[in-house]
Amino acid sequence: MRDLDLKTLRLLVAVVDAGNMKDAAAAEHIEPSAISKRIAQLEDALGTPVLVRGRKGAAPTPAGMALLEHARTLLFTLERIEADMAAFKGGIKGQVRVVASASAIAESLLDDLAHFMREPDHADIKVDIEERFSKDVVAMVRDGVVSLGVCWENADFRGLESRPYRRDELSLAVPVDHPLARREAVHFEETLDFDHVGLPPSTAVYTMLHRAATKVGRGLSYRVVVSNFDAAFRVVGAGLGISVVPREVAGIYVSAGQVRLVPLLNDWAQRRFAICYRRQGDLTPAAERLLDYLSQQAVNG
Repeated sequence: MRDLDLKTLRLLVAVVDAGNMKDAAAAEHIEPSAISKRIAQLEDALGTPVLVRGRKGAAPTPAGMALLEHARTLLFTLERIEADMAAFKGGIKGQVRVVASASAIAESLLDDLAHFMREPDHADIKVDIEERFSKDVVAMVRDGVVSLGVCWENADFRGLESRPYRRDELSLAVPVDHPLARREAVHFEETLDFDHVGLPPSTAVYTMLHRAATKVGRGLSYRVVVSNFDAAFRVVGAGLGISVVPREVAGIYVSAGQVRLVPLLNDWAQRRFAICYRRQGDLTPAAERLLDYLSQQAVNG
């Protein structure tokens, strides 16, 4: 295994993607015989064939498929390492990994990231974003898996640093012919007589709503549980229930006449997001630039 090298793994990926050594060699600017020799040496080192060669080209064996998955991961990781290290050679360059809750992504975060990346000074900064539940956002930042996390500010940030981000407002999405659709505003407690469309139990919104229901000695009745707010709006639009959702993401469904949005009068309906990170001094220049930009949006928004 010590004889494995990245060049050979890159050539293996190229052959599988091209389907034959001739086209892979042209793309990699190397002779087909050189690729064949390298892969033969790789097979000798592993003790098993990784490619089946035939008249119509080359295809991975089962062992080759397993190796291919690892090779793609290694090459992708190498690209990210190179991007991060470039940030220390002058100028702001690099790859920033961000993980965020569904609410944060559904509202302003994607727009803010797009505006950030369109600025000429940030042309060499790349951003990876992944959606996770709030508790997982904090865990991934704490474990050093990602640089920045964005979630509800009530998350447990112990051991981390954080900054305020944007605010959001939770409202009630109801079918247009629902009894509550005629109301100008409602208290959450008034919705407990109706079937809800909810998010999974591991989400912050689920926990908050159940706490609110418990305070008044009631429970929540779920007709449907969905994985994201887009699905929640679709189910509400189909008349299958009502749902507590962020106001900012409701525009397209309200405009289409699929749902009616009713403000919630409860204090907890007004929320703020936060950006969390392990320690500012440990951030790469690219991550620190993004942190500063997102923090500024809290002031502007």
